[in-house]
Amino acid sequence: MVLQTERLFLRQLTPDDDAFILELLNEPGFLENIGDRQVRDLEGARRYVAEGPVVSYARHGFGLWWAGLKATAEPVGICGLIKREVLDHPDIGYAFLARFSGQGFASEAGAAVLAYGRRALGLGRIVAITKPDNDGSIRVLEKIGLTFDGMVNLPDHGGESRYFVSDA
Repeated sequence: MVLQTERLFLRQLTPDDDAFILELLNEPGFLENIGDRQVRDLEGARRYVAEGPVVSYARHGFGLWWAGLKATAEPVGICGLIKREVLDHPDIGYAFLARFSGQGFASEAGAAVLAYGRRALGLGRIVAITKPDNDGSIRVLEKIGLTFDGMVNLPDHGGESRYFVSDA
């Protein structure tokens, strides 16, 4: 386990999370707001975990983490830190299954990840990006203390994104 909140625990993703990842990456909200990762089967989900989060854990000491309910260990989403080559600072990212939306899990996990990044990883600046019209994500970022800093156009990211910053 990487960290826990009142209702959630976060841990590293493993290839055994393939069914959950397959479901999450193909939800309409994920496809619309984050993008199509071309994961269409369990093998693709295992590859996504191995080539994305697992590589990030080894390279940076952080990545996207599996978020599950403490009470039942049911997966609800992913949340963590990503180091993109096109951004100077790590950014916070998250995605939650639609059936768990509106329950505050993104804010709860996001606040914990932000605190962990500062406290345990010593990160001074953490940023975030979101589609300009993703009102739910914008509310989460503002709730956990990030501030809108302008628009950025990242390669292979589907146009302009809102750019948020958080300084320690």
